[in-house]
Parts: sequence; C-alpha cells; structure tokens
Amino acid sequence: MIRNWYARWMYEWETQLTTRDENRVVRPLEWGFDSIAPFLESHGLAGALPAAGAARHNGSAEAAMAKINQLLIAQSREFFGYERPTDFRLEERHPQLFPTNVRPETLARDAELRRQAANGQMKPACFLRFTSPERTPYPGNDLVNARWYPAPEHRDPARPKQAIVVLPQWNADGFSHNALCAAFNRMGISALRLSMPYHDIRRPEELERSDYSVSANIGRTLSACRQAVVDIRCCLDWLEEQGYEHFGVLGTSLGSCYAFLASAHDARLRVNAFNHASTAFGDVVWTGQSTRHIRQAVEQAGLTQERLRTLWGAISPVNYYAKFAGAEAGGPQKHVLLVYAEYDLTFPREYSLQVVEAFREHGIHFEPRVLPCGHYTTGETPFKYIDGWHLGSFVHRAFKALRKEKAAARQAEAADSRVAERESA
Repeated sequence: MIRNWYARWMYEWETQLTTRDENRVVRPLEWGFDSIAPFLESHGLAGALPAAGAARHNGSAEAAMAKINQLLIAQSREFFGYERPTDFRLEERHPQLFPTNVRPETLARDAELRRQAANGQMKPACFLRFTSPERTPYPGNDLVNARWYPAPEHRDPARPKQAIVVLPQWNADGFSHNALCAAFNRMGISALRLSMPYHDIRRPEELERSDYSVSANIGRTLSACRQAVVDIRCCLDWLEEQGYEHFGVLGTSLGSCYAFLASAHDARLRVNAFNHASTAFGDVVWTGQSTRHIRQAVEQAGLTQERLRTLWGAISPVNYYAKFAGAEAGGPQKHVLLVYAEYDLTFPREYSLQVVEAFREHGIHFEPRVLPCGHYTTGETPFKYIDGWHLGSFVHRAFKALRKEKAAARQAEAADSRVAERESA
C-alpha cells in the first residue's frame, strides 16, 4: 500500500516537472537527407540517398532512410570516426546560463549572472574550443565548447594524469553538471564539461531550447549524434596532448547515449558512468514524456514506434553492445556504472532493464544503481545527492583502479628487466 502511494506521488511529481515548460515546439516531420548527405558522399555511399523527387514522397524517403541506417550501423567506425582537429585552443570568458525555459525564476537567475559579470563580481572561466569534424549549417554549433576544470598538480610525479569528459542532459543550461566537475577536481581528476551540439553557447539564435539535437528532423538528429560522439573523442585527443593517460566519460540522459556510443568506438574511454540509460533512440522519443511533442509530429506523419526505431537505429546503443564489450576491438576492460530510476517517465524503466540484461548477456562488467525517483526528479532534493554520491564514488574508485593497474604494470616491467639483466650477465 505504501509502495503504491509512493509510486503515485512520484509519477505525479515527475509529470509536473515534465510539463511545466511551455516553450516546446511541435515541428513537422522532415527527413533531413541534407544533414547526412555530406558523410555519405565523402564515404562513397551517396547512392543510398534518394533522388530529389523521391525524397518528397514519404514511402520512398522512409525506405531510403532505413537503408542508410543499416549502412551506418555496418560502417559505424567510419560514421563515428573523424579527422583530428588542428585548432585546439583555450579561451577565457565569463560563464553564461543560456536558459532553455522562460520561467521567471530562471530568467531572474540569468539576469543576476549577467549583472555579476558586468560588474566584475564573477571570475572568468576557461573553455576548450575547436572546430567540430562534423559540419552543420550553423557555424556557432560547429565551434565546440567545453569548460575546462584542471585538477591541481599532484605531489607524486609518478601519478598518471586522469581526466573525464562530462555531458549533461538534453536542454541543459550552461551551469548544469559543473558541480560534479568541481568534485572530480577534489579527487585529483580533471574534467571537461562538454556543451553538446545545439546546446548553450552552440545553440542557434532562433531557438529557445536545444531542439535541433533531437527533433522530428530524422537526418539532423543523426548528424547531431555523430557530432556529439566525435566531439567527445576530439576532447580525448586534446587531453592526450596535455599528457593525460587515463580517460573517462560521464553522461546523463541524452548525454548518456552519446557517451555510450563514444565509448563503444573508442578504447581510450576506460571509465564510463551512464546516468540514465536506454536501448533504442526511437523508443525513448516515442514513449518519453519530455519528447511527447516530437512523437506528436512523427505520429501525425503516419510513423509508428517500430518504424521510428528503425529510422534512428544508427544512433541506438542497442546496436553496439558487442563493440562496447570489446568483442571487435579487443580493447582493455572498461569500468562501467549504470544508473537508472525506478519511476522514470522519460527513459521508461523497462528499457533500462533491457540495458541491464544486455550488458549481462554480453559479459560487460558493470555496477547497477537504482534511484528511488524518476528522470526529472533526479535533479531534486534529496535524489540529486544520492545520484551524485553514486556517480562520484564510482568515478573515484574506477580511476583509482586504473592507477593501481598502471603501478602493477610498472612493477612487472621492472621485474622483467631485472630478470633480463641477470640472464645476460
């Protein structure tokens, strides 16, 4: 009885939080072949694109987009591959909120932050900037932005330098997850808090929300995901240039999807914290409360959940479990945390449980954690502290394990060297 009451209360609270923003826009279905065409053309796959006339007919367009997804899944290493940027640079500026809602309290906070910056009451922050390998029609979106939180130099010069890339949730403002990065610094771990495509400073001026990262434009959503994944990997390139040896990624909600896909295609990501996870991109969009306006658009166009799942198969974690497990890459074992919520109405629990089962079937070693709340309520007291504890303690333990692993390897190398010296004497 108490459990049923708690569930009803939690669902009501979750629904209240997911419906309080009134600036969600229902945009009509668009196939977005123009967004995915540059990749296809540069990789000899332009033949998969429909003819100009056929692209205007939903049946032909849908069949072409389904075929494109099959090609992208089969060639995912190329799809999520990239050419290393050459324009990495650090930039100092005052941090900005970039709100994604028009609630009075949010606008008041934005105004206060602007006042502090104008009056010199706010310290400037450091940001990593570079040009994304995935180009879009929006130059501001293609200039990657990641707030840099370098950890202080450790007193032990032999300690390996470690860093984590942090991705917040869909429609996150410019301050979301910054506290986590500061906490990682206290653990001796540096952090890059990445602005995802079409988010905060990368958001086109005509938008109030980060709509172009996930929308009823099928091709643009594919492109946004590819851009996010290659941006994560580029951050690792820069960190390597700074002498970092161990790398991790932490993603929440949409950021969790991006983080998983990056890690499935990059063996350097040894520490992986997935804060809310699901299987198929289309399933979440179709069933989640926070994407009901996108479902409305695609449903009006006659699509079903199953068909939408196919159209976004190339950006669905369910199709890359084997790669993540290292079955193809043969990479070192990853440290994995999987957090999901018992009363989630945005990433429904049934899909998170499918991830748990799939990880077990593929032999992925992971730590599951279940929050007694929903998706949006994860950001509310006391659940945000519970979630933060799970994330922080895992990241601390996982990077500590990597340090021990390296120390053991050094000892083994030293022992082998001594044996070789004795044998040659």
